[in-house]
Amino acid sequence: MSIMEYNGGSVVAMVGKGCVAIASDKRLGQQFMTVSTNFQKIFPASEKTYIGLPGLATDVLTLSERFRFNINMYKMEEERDIEPKTVAHMISSTLYQRRFGPYFVEPVVAGLSKDNTPFICAMDLIGCINFAKDFVVSGTASQNLYGMCESLWEPDLEPEDLFETISQALLNAQDRDALSGWGAVVHIITPDKVITRSLKSRQD
Repeated sequence: MSIMEYNGGSVVAMVGKGCVAIASDKRLGQQFMTVSTNFQKIFPASEKTYIGLPGLATDVLTLSERFRFNINMYKMEEERDIEPKTVAHMISSTLYQRRFGPYFVEPVVAGLSKDNTPFICAMDLIGCINFAKDFVVSGTASQNLYGMCESLWEPDLEPEDLFETISQALLNAQDRDALSGWGAVVHIITPDKVITRSLKSRQD
């Protein structure tokens, strides 16, 4: 088993009409043994930007704190909120610094820029960024998520339709993956608010 699959977990982000969504499952495992059913994988970077971190749980916790520190320092020095694209490049350079002994996470960034343009991207464990205009996936259920997102995603989805689409994609993909599951958390980021919802799913 790959070290990237040791704790399991999946994250997906999608673009809608003036909004973005990011969702993850809740499972933390030790290979096929479930350890926790409410493990946080998505972390706020600013009011309109979220970071998803699927991968090795110890590195998820380490990096979430490191990114929080870097983002707070940026806010103090620049006296403004950090942009999603800047978050992506900050994460990329942090991962690339450790390329010879990498952090075992494949981050996803989703957010709205200051003019409310949707932004999503994913990257590998040494920080190579994959920008997208529709959706990005990461984690152990990625293969299943690609298929579901290709089938369900449409351009210019309204926030409620985007929620339904990303929820169905994630729930159906994790049902076919033994290392993801136990429900999901979905964040819909719109220009005026962030809607967070928890979903129940098969608990086995």
